[in-house]
Amino acid sequence: MSAHRATAPVDAVLDLMMAHQRLLIDPDSPHDDRCAHCRDTQRGRIEVHVRAGRAIPMLLPAFPAKSPNPDKVLGHLPDLAEELSIAFLETLCARIREVYPPGAQLIICSDGRVFNDLVRIPDEHVSAYQQEMANVLDRLGTEHISLYSLDDVYPGTEPERMRQKLWADHAPDLDELRAEVRAGGPALGLYRGITRFLFEDGKVPGFRGSNTTLQRESRTRAYEVIGRSQAWGNLLAVIHPDAVRLSIHPQPCGHEKFGIFLQDNADDDRWLTPWHAVAVEDRGRFRLMKHHAAKTAGGQLVLRHGRPSHYVLPAQTTPHPEG
Repeated sequence: MSAHRATAPVDAVLDLMMAHQRLLIDPDSPHDDRCAHCRDTQRGRIEVHVRAGRAIPMLLPAFPAKSPNPDKVLGHLPDLAEELSIAFLETLCARIREVYPPGAQLIICSDGRVFNDLVRIPDEHVSAYQQEMANVLDRLGTEHISLYSLDDVYPGTEPERMRQKLWADHAPDLDELRAEVRAGGPALGLYRGITRFLFEDGKVPGFRGSNTTLQRESRTRAYEVIGRSQAWGNLLAVIHPDAVRLSIHPQPCGHEKFGIFLQDNADDDRWLTPWHAVAVEDRGRFRLMKHHAAKTAGGQLVLRHGRPSHYVLPAQTTPHPEG
C-alpha cells in the first residue's frame, strides 16, 4: 500500500485510540484528542503494518492477579470486573477492524508472575488467575485478544527462577531509577502510585505491623516493582519490536507508550483497575469500586459461574467510585 493510501486507515485507527487515551495531563497545557504530537508518536508504528496490509500488533502489560486485600476485591480469581474490561478491549479492536480490515491483535502481557512475590500474592494464585483469564476469553469468544506471560517466555521453569532470569537479562539500573524518581515528573507520580497500592494491599487480615513500617517497606518495594515492570517491558520490546506499546498508566503527551483506559466510563473510576476493585452496577451502568465501599453503599452481591461476580447498588445510591 502506498504512503498516500495508508494515511486514511492510519488516521482512522488513531482516532479510535485517542478517544480512549489515558494521558498524564499538564494542567497548564490544554490537550484534546487531536493532539498532533501524541498522534505522530504512534503513527509510524501503525503505518508500517498498514502499508504491509497486516494486523496491527498491540501489547498491553496488564491483568496481573487480584489484589491480596479483601477490602478491595472479591477473591483471587477474575470476575465481572475483568470481563467488562476484556469486552471493552475486544469491542475497540472490532472497531479498528471496521476502519482497517486486517484489524488489530491485542496481546495482554500478564505481568503477575513478574512481581507477585513483592506484592505478596502466592504463585498458585497467579496461575489460577491466568487460567481463569483464558476461560474469560473463551466465554466471551474474543477474536482479537490473546494472553502472554512469563510462563510462555520460560516454560517449565520455577517461578522464582523466571523472575531471576528476567532481572538478570533485562532489568534497569536501580540507582538510575531512584535518581529518575528523585528528579520528579512522571516517574515520581508512578512511584507514589505504586507505593500507595503496595501499602493498601499490605493491610490484609492478620496484619499486625505498624503503618509506619508498612509505608517504609512499601517505598522500598515500589522501586523493585517498577524495575521488574520495566524489565518485562524491555523483554517484550525484544520479542515484539514493531508492536504498538499500550499502558494502563497515564503517559505524558507524545510518549512512546500509549496510555489507554480499560472501559468506556473510566473517567469515573480514576485509578481503579479490575484487579484492585469490584464491578458495581449503578442504575444500569457499571463502574469500579473498592469492595468495602460497595458493601458500605448497600450493594447486593451477585453470583455468576458459581462464585461472587459483582454488586448491584440500590437505585438511590450514588457513591464516590473509590469509596
